[in-house]
Amino acid sequence: MASTTRHVLVTGGAGYIGSHTVVELLATSETSSVKYIPVVVDNLANSCEGNGQIPIPESVQRVGELAKWDPLFHKVDLCDVEALREVFKLYSFHSVIHFAGLKAVGESVSMPLRYYQVNLISAMNLMQVMEEFNVVNIIFSSSATVYGTPQKLPLPEDHPVGDCTNPYGKTKFMIENFLTDECKAKSNLSAVILRYFNPVGAHSSGRIGEDPKGAPNNLMPYITQVAIGRRPHLSVFGNDYDTPDGTGVRDYVHVVDLAKGHVAALQLFERESPAGCVVYNIGTGRGYSVLEMVKAFQEASKMEIKYEIVGRRGGDVASVYGDTSKAARELGFTATKTLSDMCADSWRWQEMNPQGFNSS
Repeated sequence: MASTTRHVLVTGGAGYIGSHTVVELLATSETSSVKYIPVVVDNLANSCEGNGQIPIPESVQRVGELAKWDPLFHKVDLCDVEALREVFKLYSFHSVIHFAGLKAVGESVSMPLRYYQVNLISAMNLMQVMEEFNVVNIIFSSSATVYGTPQKLPLPEDHPVGDCTNPYGKTKFMIENFLTDECKAKSNLSAVILRYFNPVGAHSSGRIGEDPKGAPNNLMPYITQVAIGRRPHLSVFGNDYDTPDGTGVRDYVHVVDLAKGHVAALQLFERESPAGCVVYNIGTGRGYSVLEMVKAFQEASKMEIKYEIVGRRGGDVASVYGDTSKAARELGFTATKTLSDMCADSWRWQEMNPQGFNSS
């Protein structure tokens, strides 16, 4: 059915959100007049290497199997501008989806210099090379952390930003400003900034999912690793927040929904070019507490999750969930997966892959 071909560079495409987005890009091509050909670049800082015989990372190999796709993968660190430039020489890119970067809130508090170096230099190198090769469409994977402490809930896109509570959020805010300024300076540039909340879940096949290196920094993979026996218990950071049960409340969104949100944003470039710089919240529009997540996972998995209440974690706020009506109105995107789906798919992934991608 597809009649127009678009090469799309997916930075960080071997990672959790990136790999699911590649699946959805390929699935969309089956039913759309536009065929998206994803090209993945990743330095594998938070992804599993290939098996030695095949240099392609395990996550990308599995995406290829799921989507019947011959992977286009390049192991490149975006901080190496010359290596990135070599990739651009190989393809005529229509657009870029930029996931690559360091992303752990707690780690960013203890390692701010590393976060500023990696995230900002990567983004600037990417935009520099895009300009050199006349690539004018970019989707940036931002975060709700740019909102800082919420002044009202749910958070609309025009909520004040920049009062970030951690260096990770500050790097996202700085890159957003950078993209906004670039769009003002270059009338042909289109940038879609997606601010999303807490991705969870996995592909329904159980073949790809979240597989952090070392101790997980996010809630759901920690819960699943407790359930599978890799961790003794879950640490709940604080139970004295101003929330119904005292634990932090977040907007959890299924990673497949999130991936489809990126595809919807990409399709905006087909309708509006240049689109300027636009911002959308991607989430479910409601919040769940840590203990609600634990309960829902126990119900979905039939496994007991042991947990301990510990002190608050630096950089965290009590409640964060977004107003997602703008994405529904302008992108035609609404998250459809339920909390039960999120938990069931997370458990299926972990049960089928007890050691993550190293289980194969």
